Amino acid sequence: MTSFSLSELAAGIEETIRLNFDRAVWVRAEIGELHENSYGHCYMELIEKDENSDNLLAKIKANCWASVYRLLKPYFENATGQTFRAGLKVLLSVTVEFHPVYGLSLTVRDIEPTFTIGEMAARRMQIIRRLEADGIVEMNKQLPLPLLLQRLAVISSPTAAGYGDFCDQLKNNPGKFVFYTRLFPAIMQGEQAESSIIAALEKIFRHVELFDAVVIIRGGGATTDLSCFDSYELAVNCAQFPLPIIAGIGHQRDVSILDLVAHSSLKTPTAVAEFLIDRLQEAENSTKYTVSNIYSFSKNFLDASIREINEKQMLIRHVLRNSLMRKHHEINRQVNRLKTDVRMKLLREQNRLTLMGKSIETHSPAFMLKYGYSFTTFQGKKVFSVHEVKSGDRIQTFLHDGNFESEVI
Repeated sequence: MTSFSLSELAAGIEETIRLNFDRAVWVRAEIGELHENSYGHCYMELIEKDENSDNLLAKIKANCWASVYRLLKPYFENATGQTFRAGLKVLLSVTVEFHPVYGLSLTVRDIEPTFTIGEMAARRMQIIRRLEADGIVEMNKQLPLPLLLQRLAVISSPTAAGYGDFCDQLKNNPGKFVFYTRLFPAIMQGEQAESSIIAALEKIFRHVELFDAVVIIRGGGATTDLSCFDSYELAVNCAQFPLPIIAGIGHQRDVSILDLVAHSSLKTPTAVAEFLIDRLQEAENSTKYTVSNIYSFSKNFLDASIREINEKQMLIRHVLRNSLMRKHHEINRQVNRLKTDVRMKLLREQNRLTLMGKSIETHSPAFMLKYGYSFTTFQGKKVFSVHEVKSGDRIQTFLHDGNFESEVI
């Protein structure tokens, strides 16, 4: 039986690899782990997973020496806008090496950023399609944005320069508008950013009635590590949040998935501050315009009403004057007619009284006595019949020139 010592086997493997991989090759892999040491060297663990089951298919250690890494890292990050980190799918130019003691390893010589960009774009499109299938992409955008945006829940890093600039700009706005902000601290970059921002949203949700909107801002940090804002879970939480979300996370070239689902998206924290200030300025201008219109309308209405009242007063005076004149003429006519009627009535009554006086005079006892008539009384009463007296009664007889008494026989 042929046998080999371990070192002989290792030497054979080393020779086989040297002969078959005598030049650099391009390898597609995912960075499973990544560490940088104090000397600037980078140590990685490259992995490949089954796309359907997510089972591990391969795993090899790789290193990138400082002389290469200090050029490779900024080149990749500037090209992709992403931090060179674990979790990325990359296309690396590597040399294959085998050491009898340390085993198989890969040494990274170069990287192709466009491959990672394509992978990120594919992953990003997959997330967008999933959100569209869920029907929530436009959900937050459909929330009404309050006219007066003053009570703001801010998600940011308390030490970020962008947060400080945001607060300073709101505080020192030229319109002297007052904003009420409350910071909900969160990690705004790196692997923990997604869960940290979601946790901040959950805290805001417990006091949702205290705020008009949520502001998510990031500024002052590295411009490369923005992949956390292309997260499905973060997008779901933001899209379905009951308050409008205004994002200003520092994207200068691309639009993140957070930007797509947020109610409003601006490039920087200062742009968000300007948006909020401008909105209040518009509200103030609109209010002033409305007040001015109300004042003008009221003044015009009042002036028109005064003119109408004055015209009606003049009309009333004219109508009253004419009416009074007509009534005055009517009264004078009635008075004159009454005077005539009274005068005629008096004349008629005077004539009637004269006639009555003459009639009374002709029928008076004195008038009758002048014509030889007389009348007799007994005990002060006229005697109209001989049967009203008896023998012995003393009666009195009146003539036109006197009277006398006699006794009935």
